[in-house]
Amino acid sequence: EAEARLLLQEAQESIEAARSYRRELEQRLRGLQQAREQIRESATLTRDVLEQHFNDLKGTLKKLLDERLMSLLQEVDAIEQESIKPLDECQKLIEHGVSTANDLLRDGESAVHGDVGQRNEKLCSFTKKALHIQLDSLPEVPSLVDVPCLSAQLDDCLLTILKNQIFSHGTVASRPPVQLEEFIEKPGGILVRWCKVDDDFIPQDYRLQYRKSTASHFEDVYVGSETEFIVLHIDPNVDYQFRVCARGDGRQEWSPWSVPQFGCTTLVPHEWTTGLEGYSLSSRRNIALRNDSQSCGVLYSKAPTYFCGQTLTFRQVLSGQLIETVGQPDRRDSLGVCVEQQNGYDSLQRDKAVCISTNGAVFVNGKEMTNQLPAVTSGSTVTFDMEVVQLGPCSNEGGNFKLRVTISSNNREVVFDWVLDQCCVSLYFGCSFSYPGWKVLVF
Repeated sequence: EAEARLLLQEAQESIEAARSYRRELEQRLRGLQQAREQIRESATLTRDVLEQHFNDLKGTLKKLLDERLMSLLQEVDAIEQESIKPLDECQKLIEHGVSTANDLLRDGESAVHGDVGQRNEKLCSFTKKALHIQLDSLPEVPSLVDVPCLSAQLDDCLLTILKNQIFSHGTVASRPPVQLEEFIEKPGGILVRWCKVDDDFIPQDYRLQYRKSTASHFEDVYVGSETEFIVLHIDPNVDYQFRVCARGDGRQEWSPWSVPQFGCTTLVPHEWTTGLEGYSLSSRRNIALRNDSQSCGVLYSKAPTYFCGQTLTFRQVLSGQLIETVGQPDRRDSLGVCVEQQNGYDSLQRDKAVCISTNGAVFVNGKEMTNQLPAVTSGSTVTFDMEVVQLGPCSNEGGNFKLRVTISSNNREVVFDWVLDQCCVSLYFGCSFSYPGWKVLVF
């Protein structure tokens, strides 16, 4: 019986191993199928691109050749007309002289062979007429060496140059020099990272494109030298397709596109709360402008959308919030996070909040720290990073929940522990400015 149980156990283990082996094989088959599809789809797309490109080239070359031919023919017509015109004028003058000479000959013959009684009178009249015509004056006719002789000067080496250029024009690459590497979810955005996979390729710039899965065309979202970029205005739980290419050092043309990949975010975008009189919001409610209203107070986020473990950044291009324009600074100004919304305050420099003032002072639960960061000015970067370092049941004195907070500004940072009397992993963010002109984009 024990032997039977052992055999049964071994058989079940073999069955499970066979199932696992089959799953691995099926997964590899799917991988092979995807590889085939990628090769076929990219080959079809490459054929279409090549055919379209060379058809465009043929059309453009034909148009350019036709235009050049027309220009040369017009030049021939102009030279011909300009050269023939004086010859036509000379011909008219000679034909007129021939006609005058014929008339004079008839008059002379008539005078010579006329009646004897009128001969002397006619001869005298003919002689005067002949002297008046100046029979010794002849128009000048140009010699053939002085007359233009048109010819076409065509350089046969153009065909050789074109042939060499055409035979070397275009290449087919089997692997792009850069590939997408990582997608990181951000509130209302996706941080896209890519890397160089060709060691011999020296990149100068990168070009990132994206499109919704339902769209037909890609659009540029970033061109620059960085190898990561956060794409904003991404709808949560919607697939977006990304691709990247690069431009070699000192070159104008872009490399082939990387293999397109899908990315999405499940995090809803950060939004400011509407209705506070002292601030004007954008249509997406992610940009807040301190207006010239006399009302003051703290502008909070619509919901506690900042979670521990994420990075909340105040910056224009990368992740976070942008200090786009600045107004006059004040010690009461604040940018930071808090446990809950509390109305009636004009700053986040209060209990259950951490913030930085525009003069660089850092406040924790309303108390100013000795460490200070650089002042916030136009283009400044401020980031908040938080992680849970202690979690436990609250005692009578509280303080069993601790967050490790890192605030960075302009390449300097302060690190401290924020002690709270309640468990809190999702936080509100907020800002307050005493004077108008400050403009903050949050993401």
